[in-house]
Amino acid sequence: MSAYVTVYNQGGEERLGRVSLNHAITMIHKGKARIMESVAGQYVGPYERPTAVELIRYVYARWKYNRTGRLPFSKRGVLRRDGFTCAYCGGKANTVDHIAPKSKGNPATWLNSVAACQPCNNAKGSDPLGVARHPDKGKQKGKLMQLAFQPTIPTFEEAYRWSHPEADWL
Repeated sequence: MSAYVTVYNQGGEERLGRVSLNHAITMIHKGKARIMESVAGQYVGPYERPTAVELIRYVYARWKYNRTGRLPFSKRGVLRRDGFTCAYCGGKANTVDHIAPKSKGNPATWLNSVAACQPCNNAKGSDPLGVARHPDKGKQKGKLMQLAFQPTIPTFEEAYRWSHPEADWL
């Protein structure tokens, strides 16, 4: 049984996110939401145990549509943007590498950072891309390191999708 309840906007079409079971019951009790789906035969107080609720009033989700400005840089964001895939070898990434090394005075920005696996990150070190060679693994052993994809600056919509993978996207 899930301790979370899916929240839909009025009309039941647009998924807004998830809340705890306690929060959902509070919303129902205060008249802010109604039960859309529930677990048959299970109750929380006088209410059937909800798995999905629908808001009584429509909420314009501007955090999904109208966010403007710059998304703040973060290492976690770089890993999510790159899908936890190493930009050098395509393996599973668990670190962030700065394409133009920070130790040489370059900034930590979205366009200067990529996800990298530990062996590739260690092999590159503080060398620029034209000098660094792949670590001793696989078919690329000893070749010059190159980016498999170019880094981008993510939008707020992309960042919202990272943190709300269950949301319905039109």
